[in-house]
Amino acid sequence: MTSVTDRLTSKLPRIGDRGDRKDVVAVVKLHGVITPTPSPLSRGTINVASVESALTRAFGHDRLKAVALLINSPGGAPTQSGLVAERIRQLAAKKPGVPVLAFCEDVTASGGYWLACAADEIYAHRTSVVGSIGVISGGFGFTGLLERFGVERRLHTAGENKSRLDPFSPEKPEDVEWLKKMHTQLHELFVDWVKERRGGRLADTEELFTGDVWLGAKALELGLVDGLGNLREVIAERFPEAEITVAEPKKPLLARLGIGAPAAASALIDAVSQKAAWARFGL
Repeated sequence: MTSVTDRLTSKLPRIGDRGDRKDVVAVVKLHGVITPTPSPLSRGTINVASVESALTRAFGHDRLKAVALLINSPGGAPTQSGLVAERIRQLAAKKPGVPVLAFCEDVTASGGYWLACAADEIYAHRTSVVGSIGVISGGFGFTGLLERFGVERRLHTAGENKSRLDPFSPEKPEDVEWLKKMHTQLHELFVDWVKERRGGRLADTEELFTGDVWLGAKALELGLVDGLGNLREVIAERFPEAEITVAEPKKPLLARLGIGAPAAASALIDAVSQKAAWARFGL
């Protein structure tokens, strides 16, 4: 007759028995504007510091079948785009045989597409906006504004170009020419990255690098993506036995304390700037 102890111990996993543990596809959400200075409250921005914990968790699973990047970003800072993409490739190099798949949501444009190119394969929804392989910067000119209100501005520099593109001074042709050269250099780096990662999958047309954007089907035709579909259907087809798990980043300190958003002017400016970045794509 089997004792109670025997019946209980028989239900315990044996040493070395992995039980019914499933393979894992780890998902990292890369949502928001790419910026080095996110709000201490908001998680709707992307930079290498804010995504580090999520990326290391995603690549740290011991039964990892794939890492999926769920991208929804209109772009932003080129350096942070490069740093995040490089970090993804560094972690991927430690997991040979584990593919990295990128999934475009509403917008994967500019720096957002730079991030997508860190993946081995890119998928888009048929309504996704993809591309914008170009460089943009903007600002405002306030020439005459201070004088109108009787405010005297005092600007002192050492170095003839220290005040280049000062918004309260008249725009100089030589400053604009300098900025254009910077844009050209950054654009070349962006193009080189896309060609390095996409290789022969790209269509042979310079249309790709004009800064234009396309919906999913056209992006597929141009070789910017490898297929149409959403994360769950692609993962279900590629890895039917795997469990999907989301690797969440650590919450900012103030968010963990439950403190609401501040009414500071800087927060308002950040919100307007981010809204403008999304608005370029109708969102």
